[in-house]
Amino acid sequence: MRLKLNVPKAKGHSDVATCVIWSSADSVLSCGDDHTILKWDLLTGESSLACKLGSDVYPTHVSQVPGQSKGGRNSSNLFAVTSSDGKFHFFSDGGRVEKSVEAHTGAVLCGKWSYDGSAYITAGEDGQIKIWSRSGMLRSTLSQLSCCIYSVAWSPESDQVLYTYGKELVIKPLQPSGKLVKWKAHDGIVLNTDWNPVNNLILSGGEDCKYKIWDSYGRLLFSSTAQDYPITSIAWSPSGELFAVGSFNSIRLCDKAGWCHSLEKSSTGSMANIAWSNDSTQVATACSDGNVMFAHCVEKHLEWCEYEVTLVSRKSVEVHNVVNDAHEALELKDRVIKLSLAFNYLIVITSSQCHIYSTDNFNTPSIFELRQGNVSFIMQAEKHFLLADSSGIHVYSYDGRHLCNPKIPSSSNTLVLNSRTLALSPDVLAVKDNKDDCAVLLFDALSGKPLGDGRPVVHKLEIIEVHLSQCGSLSDRFLTLVDKNHDVYLASVQKQGGNYSLAKLTSMVQSLSWNTTVNMLCGLSDSNLTIWFYPPALFVDQSILPSTQFQREYPELGKYAEISFYHENTVSVYREDGSLISLAVTPYPAVLHRLVSAGKWHEAVRLCRFAKDGALWGSLAAMSLKDRDLNTAEIAYAAIEEADKVECINEIKNIGSKEVKGAEMALFCGNSLEPEASLLHSGMIYRAIQLNIDLFRWERALDLAVKHKTHVDTVLWFRQIHLQRLHRSETNSKFKKYSQGVNLNWENIQAKIDHDLAA
Repeated sequence: MRLKLNVPKAKGHSDVATCVIWSSADSVLSCGDDHTILKWDLLTGESSLACKLGSDVYPTHVSQVPGQSKGGRNSSNLFAVTSSDGKFHFFSDGGRVEKSVEAHTGAVLCGKWSYDGSAYITAGEDGQIKIWSRSGMLRSTLSQLSCCIYSVAWSPESDQVLYTYGKELVIKPLQPSGKLVKWKAHDGIVLNTDWNPVNNLILSGGEDCKYKIWDSYGRLLFSSTAQDYPITSIAWSPSGELFAVGSFNSIRLCDKAGWCHSLEKSSTGSMANIAWSNDSTQVATACSDGNVMFAHCVEKHLEWCEYEVTLVSRKSVEVHNVVNDAHEALELKDRVIKLSLAFNYLIVITSSQCHIYSTDNFNTPSIFELRQGNVSFIMQAEKHFLLADSSGIHVYSYDGRHLCNPKIPSSSNTLVLNSRTLALSPDVLAVKDNKDDCAVLLFDALSGKPLGDGRPVVHKLEIIEVHLSQCGSLSDRFLTLVDKNHDVYLASVQKQGGNYSLAKLTSMVQSLSWNTTVNMLCGLSDSNLTIWFYPPALFVDQSILPSTQFQREYPELGKYAEISFYHENTVSVYREDGSLISLAVTPYPAVLHRLVSAGKWHEAVRLCRFAKDGALWGSLAAMSLKDRDLNTAEIAYAAIEEADKVECINEIKNIGSKEVKGAEMALFCGNSLEPEASLLHSGMIYRAIQLNIDLFRWERALDLAVKHKTHVDTVLWFRQIHLQRLHRSETNSKFKKYSQGVNLNWENIQAKIDHDLAA
């Protein structure tokens, strides 16, 4: 990927161009030291005067109010301009000054709207940071410092402010009781910074000629080598996947890991300001020679199986089949803003239409008109795909038919959705709740209605990633959560006992992906790749989970690698330098899954014997246990030398009663609630009581005996024997109460037990 530069022939400003902003998808506003605000039309490449400023007004920064269909076909351009005379000015759509406010002593160096558009923050030469209402009324003075504040940025939730302080960066909460986070960021003065709402990462650039990436805790994730000149401007793309770095006569395009995709040279002097279009495909820069330079992202590259897709130009896409070396050139009438390739379908989003191409035929795509021209995100599943724009989430079939529009909470900003906070499967849509960072909302992917009773999946910690398995029916659908500690939890989307059951799968995972063809899961931790051949083993027999996974270290991946996708027997990984590498993994687990789903247990056993892989045997043991195939489970457990479980399975096989066998199987799988309910439903009161006795759940056993008025003496007898073995006396008041006046006769108890067992 690279930036294709375009410098208009006619220079717009007669003096330094200081700042730019996108007013629509094809329109840019620029401010300059010649006291003018110009409007640029990208279709014609010409500029026109939008507003003439006063002779004493030198613009320093411009910011547009969010939530105004920015980048769409119908935009309303309300914006604020800070200036060197200590004021900021609110401008209307037509370029008329609505209000001017005395804000600082000395120049106002920076001003930005919060992401919800409710507050405006300014920073100046006087070292003060002030927060204003949307009408321009002063709300508070956040800080009073001893040096200039060159740049400020809002946190994604607009509840914290990031600002520069000499060589340091500071994060200050709006709440007075909040804790201040402060760290040394550069060896020179920090000139600019940006905080992305999608990936929650911080960018900084300074006079030490370096640009760096930080997380929200101030931990360094990436530091560039020293460039030739100081970093004069820096900006995240709205999608959070890319950022641009401006310096003297140069602009860089980098990805979120810090790797530089391209370095473009120009002769326009220093880049004073950089602005991204809302679709993350175009860049506008204000240059010190008065020019406003435009750039477009081209040569974006996608891969899926044997297909390679490249965005050749603004309106041209090339498809290459590497197997037969066939090439297809796709020409679009409008500018391409989004591409997605998966599940044998290519989705091309232009500024006005959605084109759906099947890999079987690129000549006749399905096309439909977009409701809005600001699609921010695409996600594909096997049978349908999802588009997110400012109006919400829309699910379409691959023939272009609109399926549903899930109603997510109004506080959720659909423009910041990404592959970490949203997951799509053939039947379920999972969205991280924007109101509660510990909750995930589940929807039916075909109807858009909340799944089940509509209650979310709730975790005890903040959730940073959600993933859904892609294969099987709804009963085989699993949700994977990654919390802020990078611990991975697994849950079935179907409730167990009225609640979602979350179980911890592993710890410290930096990237995660489900296989697209079978329910296998892979994860990366530093350079270690782990593949869980059968993750549901966590709910079948947790002790066998380590015997179902494959681990291998790949030093060539580096520390910050990220999984692109996991398809069939190939894991595609982006290395820390931005290159894509494919890792081939064993094909036997996928074959095992297909044999088991077809009920071919004998062939599955033969496959495991042929492969001689302990992880395969462990997976087969869990699969057969889940499907209650005890003969196969016995063979598999014997192969991994679990002698105690083999003996237990043999005992279960010899049980004649179907209900008792089912209860014992559930108990073997670690489910202690289901067996009791099953036995009580079948009228086997004594067996339910004995189950609780065996599990040392004494109070529950006594409660059942009292409720059903039977075997109270049995519970008391076994409790007495238990305490005698421990050399302890009874301390439980409930047992003391029911022990009074009860004659415990073992012969009578044994006769009662034999009678119930024989019934």
